[in-house]
Amino acid sequence: MSTPFYVSPQQQMADRAEYARKGIARGRSLVVLQYADGIVFVGENPSRALHKFSEIYDRIGFAAAGKYNEYENLRIGGVRYADLRGYTYDRGDVTARGLANVYAQTLGTIFSSVGEKPYEVELVVAEVGETTEQDQIYRLPHDGSIVDEHGAVAVGGNAEQISSYLDQRHRDGMTLAEALKLAVQSLSRDTNGSEREIPAERLEVAVLDRTRPQKRKFKRISGRQLSRLLEAGGATTASEAEADADAEAEAEASGDSE
Repeated sequence: MSTPFYVSPQQQMADRAEYARKGIARGRSLVVLQYADGIVFVGENPSRALHKFSEIYDRIGFAAAGKYNEYENLRIGGVRYADLRGYTYDRGDVTARGLANVYAQTLGTIFSSVGEKPYEVELVVAEVGETTEQDQIYRLPHDGSIVDEHGAVAVGGNAEQISSYLDQRHRDGMTLAEALKLAVQSLSRDTNGSEREIPAERLEVAVLDRTRPQKRKFKRISGRQLSRLLEAGGATTASEAEADADAEAEAEASGDSE
């Protein structure tokens, strides 16, 4: 009878971590930045149907890099957790910290399980507060650990290089347009140091805007709103961009009726 091949627990965990990191690195990077009026999510995503960013609850947003089917399962689970907790207790009891703890437990259990492969995902859970100081951003790697981030965070692809670029240039009190341009500049940098152009139609952008009068602060930015923010002299806040878009829609509607 042959002796079974032995692998130490440390080596086994190291191999699983390397497997997950390689899977995440194959995906496109995304960044999450604080700005004066909230939190902006920016990523390169040519698909209009498979989103990297989503709303979880009133003030909470979700971002993910890696395998779509795996992080989509986590997103759906997060929405169910938030809805159940908000309905059972109070809407104010649904927090980014609580959601991050749930995701950490799930990812940690899967990572430690010998029966299944680790998830090839890295998550960001963000909550916009009444002030910038009350904003919360949590990064959750594949192993279920929780990292409390401030200012800016990048995940997926060449996240380490992008994070270094953002740390040097991000500052408090940036306008939405400034934060968006910085995010696009960081995503445009290749690993060899060269830059490439990312057209607006290949960008997925969303914000948690604390100035919105609705309870739900999550909003996607695309089309003309996004183009204006990317151009010099465009609208500097999500509210202004939204107002411009509404005005354009009304003008087009009136033109069609004439």
